[in-house]
Amino acid sequence: FIQSNLSFDLKPENMANFHGNWKLNDSEHFDKFMEDCNVGVLKRKAAKLVSSEHHIVQDGDKMSVKVIATGQPGKNQEYVVGGSFAEKEFQGEDAEVFTEWDGDRIKETHKTQNFTYTLIRELQDADTMIIHLQSPKETTAKRIYKRM
Repeated sequence: FIQSNLSFDLKPENMANFHGNWKLNDSEHFDKFMEDCNVGVLKRKAAKLVSSEHHIVQDGDKMSVKVIATGQPGKNQEYVVGGSFAEKEFQGEDAEVFTEWDGDRIKETHKTQNFTYTLIRELQDADTMIIHLQSPKETTAKRIYKRM
């Protein structure tokens, strides 16, 4: 009988810590991204006026993300990186969201009945979180958040 202590862990060695409160500071190409995701013109115009915050509690792979947006319902996400969860997308469709570590970034693949897009959350530095979005039509957008 041979006993092994080997384990295979796909988490990054220096796991990024997203814990904290983040406020939207800037966006790039977000309107085109939303258009590609079937968001109507009125909702896209309203999105330009919305202030967004992400309140994140992280315990290793366990994530709790509360999204607060002025004039919007917001959302609460509870998941373990490497797993999946269900949520309602900004245009109203139900989605299954699959999560994984991508180096020291968290990659989310959002799949609805009509389209799929990706979201990658990364830390640029201790006070800047960037959310990269890629639409079904390959439009790449950025949402830049600053630590509050």
